Amino acid sequence: MKISYNWLKQFIDIDWDAEKTGELLTDLGLEIEGIDTYQSVKGGLEGIVIGHVLTCEQHSNADKLKVTTVDIGGEAPLQIVCGAPNVATGQKVPVATIGTTLYTEEGEAWKIKKGKIRGEESHGMICAEDELGLGKSHDGIMILDEALVPGTPAAQVFEIENDQVFEIGLTPNRADAMSHWGVARDLKAGLLQKEINKGLITPSTSSFKIEKRVHKIDVDVLDSEKAPRYAGVVISGLKVQDSPEWLQHRLKAIGLSPINNIVDATNYVLHELGQPLHAFDLSKITGEKIEVRTLEAGTKFTTLDGVERELHEDDLMICDAEKPMCIAGVFGGLHSGVSENTNAIFLESAYFNPVAVRKTAKRHGLNTDASFRFERGIDPNITEYALTRAAILIMEIAGGEITSEIVDIYPKKIEDQQVFLNFDNTTKLIGQELPREVIKEILMSLDIKINNVTESGIGMTIPAFRNDVTREADVIEEILRVYGYNNITFGNKLNATVSSTSKFDDHRVSDVVGNQLAAQGFYEMMANSLTTPAYTTLSENLKDAYNVEMLNPLGKELSVMRQSMLFSGLEAISYNVNRRRSDIKLFEFGKTYHNYPGERKEDKHLALFVTGNRNSESWTGTSTPTNFFYLKGIVTSVLEKLNITRVRPSSVKNDLFSEAVGLSLGKQEVVTYGIVKKSVLKKFDISQDVYFADFNWDAILEIAARNKVRFKDIPKYPSVRRDFALLLDTKVQFEEVATLAKQTEKQLLKEVNLFDVYEGRNLPEGKKSYAVSFLLQDENKTLTDKNIDKVMSKLQQRFEKELGATLR
Repeated sequence: MKISYNWLKQFIDIDWDAEKTGELLTDLGLEIEGIDTYQSVKGGLEGIVIGHVLTCEQHSNADKLKVTTVDIGGEAPLQIVCGAPNVATGQKVPVATIGTTLYTEEGEAWKIKKGKIRGEESHGMICAEDELGLGKSHDGIMILDEALVPGTPAAQVFEIENDQVFEIGLTPNRADAMSHWGVARDLKAGLLQKEINKGLITPSTSSFKIEKRVHKIDVDVLDSEKAPRYAGVVISGLKVQDSPEWLQHRLKAIGLSPINNIVDATNYVLHELGQPLHAFDLSKITGEKIEVRTLEAGTKFTTLDGVERELHEDDLMICDAEKPMCIAGVFGGLHSGVSENTNAIFLESAYFNPVAVRKTAKRHGLNTDASFRFERGIDPNITEYALTRAAILIMEIAGGEITSEIVDIYPKKIEDQQVFLNFDNTTKLIGQELPREVIKEILMSLDIKINNVTESGIGMTIPAFRNDVTREADVIEEILRVYGYNNITFGNKLNATVSSTSKFDDHRVSDVVGNQLAAQGFYEMMANSLTTPAYTTLSENLKDAYNVEMLNPLGKELSVMRQSMLFSGLEAISYNVNRRRSDIKLFEFGKTYHNYPGERKEDKHLALFVTGNRNSESWTGTSTPTNFFYLKGIVTSVLEKLNITRVRPSSVKNDLFSEAVGLSLGKQEVVTYGIVKKSVLKKFDISQDVYFADFNWDAILEIAARNKVRFKDIPKYPSVRRDFALLLDTKVQFEEVATLAKQTEKQLLKEVNLFDVYEGRNLPEGKKSYAVSFLLQDENKTLTDKNIDKVMSKLQQRFEKELGATLR
């Protein structure tokens, strides 16, 4: 939300610089995310001075150029070459001096330099109004008042608006601060805590009066639940034209484009007081009747943006005797708004139900300044005040007169909230006892009415515009933010509760594994669980029927919950690769969602993504490309960290992988990892291999909690290594060799490792050679050659019998 500092000063008389005011507003909870500068004329006419044309002669080498001498209040006149047809001796003109920066209509900057034009020196430029940003004419130079003194800065002659604009990161609960008046209210309370007592200056409506009663608009609110209050008045004899410059500057400063004086006035009051207004062309209201009601589902209605929309049965509409004219609190209609031919309006000011407005705006994908405020809850008690304020402003800038009574339908008043504040609870929550007089002063500065004060607390009435303050805790929060969080002292004692949780709680196990992966060079990512339904076409295992769809999606790209962890990771990889970051290691803890027949299910996962090189290129050696076995090592290290070691490998058929392995424990699949198919990578514009591992995190947590950690002494006796060179069929995998070896010798065999593989010359066809090492150790004695030979003989016999191996 943008707040103009100049506009804010109309409500509260303050001479602080913008940065200091911004700090106070941030302390009050209205966080200032930035302060921008607004200038009604870009550059603020800096470097532009008033000049007096002393001489004007024809250029010797150009028919359309004149050589002038201009007095700008300096020691000597300047010679300036000018091409304007209306330049003449004796004129007072605006002169851009050397070094001045001017701006094109598109906002591009260019600088005035000393130069020669057709052989004649030129030391500046006499300007037209479009060159200064003061208008659009380029027919000739500007001719100014003869009384002006040469050398006077142009910024002192022309009314230039220089403003500073606060960008406030407003939290959704602070509906009361969605206007300059609301921000000024908070600023007044904050200043009072600094012992600066400033009154709030509110726009006067005392001049409002009904000139004639020639129009009577019959207003009928058929749905008072959705429209608790509805007011309006007729203004006749208007002239629709451009708004005065001061009003245009106010709107432009906060990022709004002026339209015409009627619409601009309603926008002005909206941002001034926080009350949305709407002006209907009176001539387009059939039957001089307003009905506030819902219409049948499917009714067609064309909004101001020219889009024909299909109404929902719960959409509240502003209608005349025959047709809908406006979506209440959201958007006006194309055919009932103010045009250049309008000479009378019905000005609407209302309070609409926040929930109803929010649902309607969401259904139609509309987000307007009005809906932004209505759906958060505006002040129901300023409806008539804002109406009269806007009426007065419209008549000031567009003429006209009030020609009807004010209609104000408010059948059931929205009551202020009654709250009792206990002093002891205040001290407990704040952590420090505040003087009771300070508490009362803060409450009154926030327009909270104090009804009674007792020894134990304060009874009070919360104004309706603070719809977020309904409980004692809310009041304490208000006291604290105005008193200042920074003013609360810190004690020397730290109190904390000790929680008793299992070491196998999800977050604790995730932290252990996350820290390990980070130590191995991985970065944690967090992707959106919402994704596009198009991804289900990339695999036969993913089905459209299993999608969990959003009722109110932000768009097609975020309309379903993800069924796989893979695609969000590929999106992240694609983003990085396209920005020349091709060596990537990522992990993500997340969930997948499925809408199975009769059951909706969400599953926890840990996903790993590896692509590019394992390590960066350096002077110590070249980079090493990532491969399948690197990912396997990472997967194994994660499982071993959680004491999950007795997993069974199996090949996996999955159309997302070109090669994949699954690891299971019993009947539970623990993890699937492999190389992502190139056809899938192509969809994400990725041309390098990507290795992906998907852990069933629910199963991991269950197994980890079941496993018991056993400790034993470090062996006192040495280990012995023996090697075999085994000739095997090419289809035999090393995992079979290792598994068979561990089954054969369970006591002495500690490790089995493959350290060389050979296929090629001097080997029979269909054969390969595995060089395998075996680590043997007895924890109770030193192994003898006899013991070792016995074990190795058993292994050899088992390999020959089960795997058809022979020793080379």
